Amino acid sequence: MTPTIDLNSDLGESYGAWTMGEDETLLGLVSSANVACGFHAGDPAGILRTLKAAAARGVAVGAHVSYPDRVGFGRRDMDVASEELVADVIYQIGALQRLAAVAGTRVAYVKPHGALYNRIAADPRQGRDVVEAMVLADPTLILMGLAGAPVLRLAEDAGLRTVSEAFADRAYTPAGALLSRREAGAVIHDPDRVAARMARLAASGEIEAVDGSIIRLRAESICIHGDSPGAVAIAKAVRARLEAEGVAIRSFAPA
Repeated sequence: MTPTIDLNSDLGESYGAWTMGEDETLLGLVSSANVACGFHAGDPAGILRTLKAAAARGVAVGAHVSYPDRVGFGRRDMDVASEELVADVIYQIGALQRLAAVAGTRVAYVKPHGALYNRIAADPRQGRDVVEAMVLADPTLILMGLAGAPVLRLAEDAGLRTVSEAFADRAYTPAGALLSRREAGAVIHDPDRVAARMARLAASGEIEAVDGSIIRLRAESICIHGDSPGAVAIAKAVRARLEAEGVAIRSFAPA
């Protein structure tokens, strides 16, 4: 059987006259699209355009929910009360579901963005809040999260399906966490280096940490940040290298 892996990217993040990423091009390279829901980025018209483009290409769609933080692009940590966080996540899922239906597609999964993603990887309270919101909004949704993070077990215990992911262009700590963007070398820009790392991960489940140690990750999806400089070149390199190694690019969810 041919091995498969999903490639995902954060899309729909442009806002008004401000353009972020190359959605159309990336949609021809990835198999799943994490679409902004308006809280950290994305305006309704732009989100709808991205959803229509994803539907036309048969790319699966996920809700890229976040803290309400447009100024900080969703990368500022927030100690949000449970009642607010649950409602915020339900609101974002619902908005994207309605736009997706108009675009001729559906929301298949949820991938939290930025600071919320990092927070729930280690904070069981906010992790449970996101899981509760998903169950209340649509229990058929799949949670995409950091490979090895305890929140994936919380979601599975609540009856949700989960997908673990690795990051193509991000450095890892020896503990398997993402190196903070405040640290030098947190984002890897060389397409060939990124492609080689992901080929090794797909083949052996191993990735080199920032200190040179080897960590093991079970990843069903690989994220390529759409807002990173050179994102298209990185996506092309990763896809070409994986396919050359006999790995098929396929989403874990129906489009």
